[in-house]
Amino acid sequence: MKPVILHRDEAVLVIDKPAGLPTHRGPRARASVEDGLEALREGKRHRPEPAHRLDADTAGCLVLGRTKPALAALGRLFAEGRVGKTYWAVVQGGPEAEEGVIDLSLAKVSSRERGWRMRPDPAGLPAVTRFRVLGRGAGTTWLELSPQTGRTHQLRIHCAASGFPILGDALYGRAAPEGLQLLARAIVIPGWDGRPEIRAEAPVPPHMRAALAACGL
Repeated sequence: MKPVILHRDEAVLVIDKPAGLPTHRGPRARASVEDGLEALREGKRHRPEPAHRLDADTAGCLVLGRTKPALAALGRLFAEGRVGKTYWAVVQGGPEAEEGVIDLSLAKVSSRERGWRMRPDPAGLPAVTRFRVLGRGAGTTWLELSPQTGRTHQLRIHCAASGFPILGDALYGRAAPEGLQLLARAIVIPGWDGRPEIRAEAPVPPHMRAALAACGL
C-alpha cells in the first residue's frame, strides 16, 4: 500500500489515510499504515513515522515526520495543542444550535464484556470540541468538528453523549454498512525553526459521499 500524499516537503508528509486502516500494526498483525511507510522513504535515512494517531475507521489527514528532529517537533506541536484539526462528520439527528462548544471531560474504562472505551466523567481529562452545522438532511446533520484537546475517541463520544452519535459508530452508536462517517478533513501545522505553515485537506472518501450529499454537499 502506498498512501495518497496530500503534502510533501523535506521534513513532513501528510497522507490521506483510508478508513478501516489502523495507524499502527496491532497485536493481531492486521494491515496498517505502517505497512506502506517504507515506500515513502524516498531516499531519506529513516522511513517517515506518524506524528499522531487516527482511529482505524476514521479517514483523512495523517501527519508523518520524515526525520527524527521533525518527528520530535511535530510531537511537541500536537502535545501543546497547536495543530489545527478540522473534521467532518455526519450524525444522527443533530444539535439544535448552528454552532457551539461541547465541554465534557472523558475517562477510559474497560470491562471483560465490552473491552475498553471512553465515557464522560467529571473526574476525567478535560475535553473540548467546537462544532458548526454545515448542512442538514432528513434526520441527519453534517457537522464541522474542531477538537481543542486530543483525547481518545473524543469526537465520537462527545457527539454520542450530546445526543447525536456519528453515523456508523459501532462503539458509541450503531454500526452501519457504510462505516463510520468521520473524516479528518483538514490540518494546519504551524511553522517551526523558520519553516512555513503547512495546510493540507483530504478529499471526501467514497463511503461518505452519499450521507454528505443527503445533507447538502
